[in-house]
Amino acid sequence: MMQSSGVIICLSYILGLLFTAVPWGGAWILGLGILGAIFFRASYISLWKFAQKGEKSITKAKAGTNTPLNTPHPRVWLIAGLVGLLATLYFQLRIPQPGEKDISQFVSAENNSNQEQLVIVRGEVAGTPRLTRSQRGQFWLEATQLDEVKNDQGPASVPKGVTGKLYVTVPILQSTGLYPGQQIAVTGMLYKPKAASNPGAFDFQKYLKQEGTFAGLVGKQINFIDEDRKWGWWQIREQIVRSQVRWLGVPEGPLVSAMVLGSKAVDLPYDIRDLFVKVGLAHALAASGFQTSLILGVILQLTRRAKKGTQIIFGALGLITFLCLAGFQAAILRAVIMGFAALIGLALDRKVQQLGSLLLAATLLLLFNPLWIWDLGFQLSFLATLGLIVTATPITKRLDWLPPAIAALISVPLAATIWTLPLLLQVFSVVAVYSVPLNIITTPLISVISIGGMISGLASLILPDLGSTLASFLYYPTHWLIQLAEFFADLPGSSVAVGSISTWQMIVIYGLIISTRLLRWWQKRWWFAGLMAIVLVIIPVWHSTNNLLRITLLATDKEPVLVIQDQGKVTLVNSGDEGTGRFTILPFLQQQGINQIDSTISSKFLGNENDAWLEIMESLRINNFYAYTSKSENNIETQSIQQKLQKYKGIYQPLTLGQTVNTGAIIAQFINDKSPILKLQIFGQNWLLVGSVKSQQITQLLKSGDLSRPQVLWCPSESLQDLVVALQPQVAIASANNLDSKTLSALSKGQTKLFFTGRDGAIQWTPKGDFEAFIQVTENKSSDL
Repeated sequence: MMQSSGVIICLSYILGLLFTAVPWGGAWILGLGILGAIFFRASYISLWKFAQKGEKSITKAKAGTNTPLNTPHPRVWLIAGLVGLLATLYFQLRIPQPGEKDISQFVSAENNSNQEQLVIVRGEVAGTPRLTRSQRGQFWLEATQLDEVKNDQGPASVPKGVTGKLYVTVPILQSTGLYPGQQIAVTGMLYKPKAASNPGAFDFQKYLKQEGTFAGLVGKQINFIDEDRKWGWWQIREQIVRSQVRWLGVPEGPLVSAMVLGSKAVDLPYDIRDLFVKVGLAHALAASGFQTSLILGVILQLTRRAKKGTQIIFGALGLITFLCLAGFQAAILRAVIMGFAALIGLALDRKVQQLGSLLLAATLLLLFNPLWIWDLGFQLSFLATLGLIVTATPITKRLDWLPPAIAALISVPLAATIWTLPLLLQVFSVVAVYSVPLNIITTPLISVISIGGMISGLASLILPDLGSTLASFLYYPTHWLIQLAEFFADLPGSSVAVGSISTWQMIVIYGLIISTRLLRWWQKRWWFAGLMAIVLVIIPVWHSTNNLLRITLLATDKEPVLVIQDQGKVTLVNSGDEGTGRFTILPFLQQQGINQIDSTISSKFLGNENDAWLEIMESLRINNFYAYTSKSENNIETQSIQQKLQKYKGIYQPLTLGQTVNTGAIIAQFINDKSPILKLQIFGQNWLLVGSVKSQQITQLLKSGDLSRPQVLWCPSESLQDLVVALQPQVAIASANNLDSKTLSALSKGQTKLFFTGRDGAIQWTPKGDFEAFIQVTENKSSDL
């Protein structure tokens, strides 16, 4: 009874944290507890009466399952409901909030506009610096003092004592040599992070809030205050990485280190990180259960002739050392706690219940930090482990016609995939098609590299040259692993976007998975459950794709980017600047379940020198590419685009100024390459995309016919007032809201509806509704919760 009661209370605590995503979640979980108490009260009383009458036959028949000694008392369900309610309140209390002296409170409004205020922030480096995708150094800074600067001569105000953590980026040379615990002063500009502006895009504001950070600093210069190096685990980690990289080189060296210590503890190149994520090998870079199992297995094997106490001490030291080196992350803590549970079982000569230890680990970690319930790494770690515990063995039994070793190789990645895929679909909307076969093939390589990496890492602490020598033997296994990942990534259809599934779809799919484990009827019809799960994912996406009519103007800086979805046909107008393809366009298209673009129209706007077409074509096929080009334009990028198109038998169609193109969903005409001006007719609406024009040019353009009244106008904010007055569009969209209040007030009094993508995010239109701002819709959904 005590065991089942503990399970119920632990599950109610976790369920209470999950119910924080539901309005009045605490009341719902309390209500479930009351219903449970009422429902089980009658059966509990009847069983108790039978027990008091000495009904031995019933006791024998129900032994271990339904006797009063094993059936939870109704009050346990009431307690569970209260625990769930308290969990929702505890979660709200632990949500990070900036204090009065938090450095984010001193970010001026000008710093989030074009006017930048230089500051000097003093504090302590928290964590090892890393390299960003934009090749800048990044680190966390625990701020202690803030000075404002009017010029480069020095402070212009009295220093302020501040608190809080900052997300700092600096030129790469400035971050070289930084280490945790170092006292520094960073000169730069403070800013507040923005929420995601486009559907499917990375929410930087949410990410920083999860880290307890509410401001960032774009640093220009670092001055060192304290040169004394304090000892830390980072020094051991650095020595291991340096030793392994010495003779393995890059990227093999950092990859070996990441597979031993985890990618968060090692600055792994982004191309390797992205490759492993794309093909479904991201788990190999996440230090967790696999590494702790290896550590305990090796230690217990080496000390098998020693006393049990010695084995436990060395095992505990190994787990603690690994935790300190890899970092205090949720997935690693989960693995270490389960490792200690195994050691306790060894000490007591008892078999450890893996499900029980997993539940205990989850409860302890969520008591320590309830916010981890929404941490993706935490969720994936527990789901994968749960899959290995409850699903791997049944799969192995069904593969009994295969040799046991091969059956285990298949069952482990398949079980983990079954339990993690629904969550991954909701978050990333993409399926790595060859993930399971690739994991089966690479498991021996990953095991060899992990064991060898641990041995070489341990040797490097004793003698760095010895560690480098041992690591050099891992070159070919590591190189083969990378080549296998690249081979599978290049296969046709290696990743398929199926669109983001809703929460209810994910819950139903997990319900089917759990049913195949708990209910005998579903156990015999597991194939039917799998078929239902596939239908639940594919049918809604197929129906939406083939019936959707929508225009999306993405929030970009220099060039307007439009995505037109016309009942399964997709047209993309412009690609934005470098980085827009990877971080804005592709996430949106993946969220929509789009795997190819039927037509693209490229028209270079002034200030956008580097297009993102090649970034897009790395992941998506383009069937028809229409490009407004000039003879003076550099042909290197054009040649690269043509080569990519030939690979998929796509068509490249150069267009001259003034030439009209009809893709079926859109009619486009690029009529002026100086301003520039692009006319579009989409679903019967006239759109006009205008570059930066001066007021005296507008009259000339009106007379020449280049400008005509549209229903929808896009232009830079500096041209907005003049163009709105001259053209009187129904809707006007500008990239940034840097107009003064007087001008904005005057424009708002007119008939034109105004949007600013810098403030409102992406703008979407469908035939059934009006124009909608992405950020406003997102805020409305959040307020409903």
